[in-house]
Amino acid sequence: MSAAPQPSPDALLVPIAPRIPAGEVAFATLRQAIISLALPPGMPLSRANLAARLQVSQTPVREALSRLQDEGLVTVVPSASTHVARIDLDNARQAHFLRVSLELELGRKLAGAPPPALAARLAEHLAEQRRLIGQDGFAAADDAFHARLYEAAGMSGLWALVRSRSGHLDRLRRLNLPSPGKMEAVVEEHGRIAEAILARDTAATEAALRQHFSATFSRIPAVLARYPDYFAPG
Repeated sequence: MSAAPQPSPDALLVPIAPRIPAGEVAFATLRQAIISLALPPGMPLSRANLAARLQVSQTPVREALSRLQDEGLVTVVPSASTHVARIDLDNARQAHFLRVSLELELGRKLAGAPPPALAARLAEHLAEQRRLIGQDGFAAADDAFHARLYEAAGMSGLWALVRSRSGHLDRLRRLNLPSPGKMEAVVEEHGRIAEAILARDTAATEAALRQHFSATFSRIPAVLARYPDYFAPG
């Protein structure tokens, strides 16, 4: 008697698509809504309403809000209220200090020995940013340029750290973006950073990075005057 035909393991043992936990999705969605100012500073948050909007149970929403509270992006008053945290300028300054410190070192490292593919990658990022000037996707393209520097230097884990500490700074940057000429200036500054790195000019790289990072805090008085309710007292 001949053996019964057996299906090939290749036909059965196919990769299983990973299922992203609802809490992770809720966290990423709510965090992006806060950073983008779709959920503005001071806005009350209801677990029930958020769960209904996200079509999940309240448990993953509770988990997400707890993580956002740890990042300082959500304020919870026990037995009273939960709301989007107002922008804390001291927190933003500390995140800014962290970014400047790290990216100056990254710039020196990259200018010392630019990876072969970096020129093409940075050119792609700059072209994408020019295309998105005046559009909602510009902020993400801005972040992608900086993320590429961390990746090129073999420091992607530090980019994740920076992102987790930069919620207040990122919202401040978002408030600056609509300023006339701001997006164009960002692209020009990124272009100077890329040019200096690829020219292996360490001093020019440092100068370009410092100039780029100085812009956000130079406009604080104007932003405070326009959006006073978005900022924490003091």
